Amino acid sequence: MTNHEQSDRGTQSQMLEIAIEEARQGLSEGGIPIGAAIFDRHGNLLGRGHNRRIQENDPSIHGETDAFRRAGRQRTYRDKIMVTTLAPCWYCSGLVRQFGIPTVIVGESTNFRGGIDWLRENGVEVIDLNSAECIKLLADYIRANPAVWNEDIGVE
Repeated sequence: MTNHEQSDRGTQSQMLEIAIEEARQGLSEGGIPIGAAIFDRHGNLLGRGHNRRIQENDPSIHGETDAFRRAGRQRTYRDKIMVTTLAPCWYCSGLVRQFGIPTVIVGESTNFRGGIDWLRENGVEVIDLNSAECIKLLADYIRANPAVWNEDIGVE
């Protein structure tokens, strides 16, 4: 790994830490531990959020959509970075495509692969950090709450 790649990995990990903080917050509220954040290309935080489906009784509040809403209106999204603890579902992948977000940093895709292959096929750079912390956080939740998890991903 080059020094530049190591620097990028360090910055990506710092960005992911904000999403992990959001995931932990969601879990402490009794929700699904998935967090996200949106940054500009310089690494400035624009918005952060977490899955609030349970807390707000609103199936549309995923971690990515919460962070997106909290970032507020942007002139363009073509220079933004979406960071999420879990590979985005089809709904959140659609949000990335709809607004032209070019880069998605994923904490993990082991528990759920979501739409990352589709995003890649359509020119989105997806960086999977394969975070052991993210994997364990969600796996523990899924084990303890399989019905809620299946509802979240649309499986009956």
